[in-house]
Amino acid sequence: MQTFAPIREKLNPNIAAQRIFSLIKTEMNLVEAEFVRQASSNIQVINYLGDYLRASGGKRVRPALLILSNCVTGGTASSENVISLATVMEMLHTATLVHDDIIDNADTRRNRNSVNARFGNQAAVLMGDWLYMSAFETSLKERRLDILDILTRLTRKMTEGELIQLTTLGKSDISETEYFDILERKTAFLFSACCEIGAILGNAEKDQQIALRNFGMNLGTAFQLADDLLDFTAEEKVLGKASGADLLEGKLTLPLILLVKKEPKWRTELEAIIRDGNYSKVSRQMLLEKLENYGLLEETRKMAYTFASRSIKNLEVLPKSEYRSALEEIPSYMIKRTK
Repeated sequence: MQTFAPIREKLNPNIAAQRIFSLIKTEMNLVEAEFVRQASSNIQVINYLGDYLRASGGKRVRPALLILSNCVTGGTASSENVISLATVMEMLHTATLVHDDIIDNADTRRNRNSVNARFGNQAAVLMGDWLYMSAFETSLKERRLDILDILTRLTRKMTEGELIQLTTLGKSDISETEYFDILERKTAFLFSACCEIGAILGNAEKDQQIALRNFGMNLGTAFQLADDLLDFTAEEKVLGKASGADLLEGKLTLPLILLVKKEPKWRTELEAIIRDGNYSKVSRQMLLEKLENYGLLEETRKMAYTFASRSIKNLEVLPKSEYRSALEEIPSYMIKRTK
């Protein structure tokens, strides 16, 4: 894998996030208000579920990426169409989380009961579907075939990623190639679409549009690698869900794939954890120590930094500005965050 020079060490994640989001504070407030408007309905149960989802918060990284990509290419981020589509991306992301929690039988999300745990699978499925359709209804109003093409392709990729992952659940012989294929479809394509749509709305030159599309892909990959690390290293109360949950759900993330590659006999141990649905025979701490002893968490972290460096390199075609600086700051924030 080609590598680049390590990205610059910058501010701690909390300070970096404050600086990035303060730059687009007005626009992000407009997104929150638009989310309330778009997710409202004259059907009481939809309003109730929508309020529950919004109250769970979230970092709102995806709409922020669309807005920053629009600003860096000279757009007017506070314009109605930019705010509307930034909200669409958050709605698509929220719908995906709702459906993911159903598939994973997840009980918690961001330190609260997941929608499926709180209201049941039937209501959660239908609410996720409603969010998807509402997002596309809003997108259609823009009458932009290029943007609709990106959104339909994105939705297909995310669904394909979920289906492919279902075929690998419980398997201990998943390859790195399979892992990255699922990662790109489920996570990176959404980041990429946010950045590319922001560029399109900013009337960016073609090379800038492609650069921001690639920036989002590399950033999304770095983000998911960091997320997989947090599943091993973060405390549950900080993570907002059960730590070590990925393996219990039958998913082998990159550190575990590397472990099986390094020591094939661990395949049996991992299969036992998946089969039992707990860490009673092999403790999570024992597994964590094994990964640390082999340096596999650090290897995964270095890989995340490689993709982060690639994303920053993608931005070189863009004019220098405070918005480009904010985009350059995001990769480090993504990897160094603690939740």
